[in-house]
Amino acid sequence: MPRQRTGDTRARIQQAALDLFAERGVRQTSLRDIAERLGVTKPALYYHFASREDLLNSLVEPMVKDFEAYAAELRAAAPIQPKELLGSYFDLGYRHRTVIRLAIRDLSVLQELNLADRFIEWRGALGELLVGSNPSLSDVVRCMVALGGLSDCAVMIDHEPVSELRAAAVEAAYDSLGRP
Repeated sequence: MPRQRTGDTRARIQQAALDLFAERGVRQTSLRDIAERLGVTKPALYYHFASREDLLNSLVEPMVKDFEAYAAELRAAAPIQPKELLGSYFDLGYRHRTVIRLAIRDLSVLQELNLADRFIEWRGALGELLVGSNPSLSDVVRCMVALGGLSDCAVMIDHEPVSELRAAAVEAAYDSLGRP
């Protein structure tokens, strides 16, 4: 039998960790739990990840990089059409829905990795692109409803085809902005 590549093992560890974190929570899941799930020794996990925090960071890092790059790209491309921005934001949230769900279900993840501040910063950058730098209170509220609702749809709705979900969510978010 061919030996598994290190990247495959690392991905298997990450998937087992995601599954256990979702089931039990991050703080209630130890590296021993993950090793047992995979049928490997704890030292085998330490070969790939120095700690549970290191493993958690490896799960969140791709999302953080994508959100940072997304916000930078949008700023550089401004102005951008609202529906285009909302559609791409849906796509980004949908792509990282597993990790976002983990953070929502286990708020310690938001705290441990300082994600709450980052999400607020990213959402603020998107809001400014949608409603400008000096919006009325009504525009701020509409923008928050649009972005928050859109994000919730991308992350929480599982039972609909993604293309239909995306179209409905983007349309509803756009309507929330109150634009003609």
